[in-house]
Amino acid sequence: MTEKLDSWFSQMPVIAILRGVRPTEVLDIGEALYQAGIGIIEVPLNSPEPLASISVLAKTMGDHCVIGAGTVLTEADAVAVASAGGEIAVSPNTNPAVIQRSLEAGLVPMSGWATATEAFAAYGSGARYLKCFPAATYGSGHIKGLRAVLPGDCRLLAVGGIGAEVAAQWLQAGVDGFGIGSDLYKPGDSAEQVYRAAQSVVSAITAARAD
Repeated sequence: MTEKLDSWFSQMPVIAILRGVRPTEVLDIGEALYQAGIGIIEVPLNSPEPLASISVLAKTMGDHCVIGAGTVLTEADAVAVASAGGEIAVSPNTNPAVIQRSLEAGLVPMSGWATATEAFAAYGSGARYLKCFPAATYGSGHIKGLRAVLPGDCRLLAVGGIGAEVAAQWLQAGVDGFGIGSDLYKPGDSAEQVYRAAQSVVSAITAARAD
């Protein structure tokens, strides 16, 4: 799975956050994202029946996409996500117990951090994908400062208020990828709307990486 995740980060380093998605629509939404060029999909656990949505995506798209959960707050959450077929566990905070249980369950933890202390705590607990959250509050300079001192084998994600239109400055600061939510999907959006939104994000990220 790590190879698949690394491949997507090289191709299009965007995690699509489908907060509020329902199991009855999630497959069409997931396919729209994939067709537009995004292959890492997160269903936050505060969505309606999130484990059902994760299971649907994992069974139908898990061979070519990376599927997982967001808002993973407890060890029980991590176990449930793994049982549903998820592969990544994205959290808004740094909780060493959740990181360790995620790893034990075969998940890739992506832990939220705001300070150097939290980032190093997440890394020390085994997380190698570190999510700056909410990134817009701290700014790209915060990432640049931390990138200079964090171990080179960790990937930094910017999540929270960061749209693809500002991707270039964050990439220059040392970010490896992005978590994007409402710019890709809002509850009630059709698959066609998501496809068009995803095309715009992919184009913007591609242009930013070329710069």
